Amino acid sequence: MRKKFAVQMYTVRDLLADDFPGVLRELKQMGWSGVQISGLFGYSREEIAGVLQETGLKTAGMHVGLDRLRDDLQEVVEEAKALNTKDLVCPYVPDELRTAESYIAIRRDLNQIASRLKSEGYRVSYHHHDFEFRTEVEGKSALEYMLEPEEGNDVLAEIDTYWVKKAGQDPMTFIASYANRMPVIHLKDMGKDEAQSFAEIGTGTIDFKPILTWGERNGIEWYAVEQDECSGSPLDSLQLSLDNLNQMVEQLPPVKS
Repeated sequence: MRKKFAVQMYTVRDLLADDFPGVLRELKQMGWSGVQISGLFGYSREEIAGVLQETGLKTAGMHVGLDRLRDDLQEVVEEAKALNTKDLVCPYVPDELRTAESYIAIRRDLNQIASRLKSEGYRVSYHHHDFEFRTEVEGKSALEYMLEPEEGNDVLAEIDTYWVKKAGQDPMTFIASYANRMPVIHLKDMGKDEAQSFAEIGTGTIDFKPILTWGERNGIEWYAVEQDECSGSPLDSLQLSLDNLNQMVEQLPPVKS
């Protein structure tokens, strides 16, 4: 399981423009196995791919904006090829598209993209926040509509534990619907403070042990840690999160994948 722990690079976004390669090398030294890319920050895909190859870090998918997926798909695919990943994740829907009609169109478009790329082995997933729970589409939340586990819907899940809890739901209960439909899960803890701040894994209110156990039984390939805001150095926060995850793994009963 330890080989499935990855960093969502949004966590260290403020460091990447200055030294993306150096950050990758430091994450590898910490003990991370992978990274999830959320932009190249002025570097070429060839340069970042070279550092990934040098360090042995794997790519746990790419977050790709909806506009790029719709309008620049070939370039996205070339980037994915260079970075050696088959997972393309739509990370966010802007304010003006958070309507029932727009979610229907987005699901349709993502399915068309998934169908177009399936023969090459690519998978298309959707990452959410809490606002999807506030819009209803065909009798269910927009998120549940987008990820509906039914024949004909090839949009896979990238559930974010923090945002599920922020929406008032239990992360462990919520992910159960997406067995073998979630190659990557976002592990994100919620602080114990009244503001429900972002917290290092293992320091907040979410119990990750059952989530890890479930993930090993239900097809999760990467556990991507993301902390949107850190009170100090994001690298220090990631080190603490990884240390705590490794301790959790030691405490889990043996699990067959």
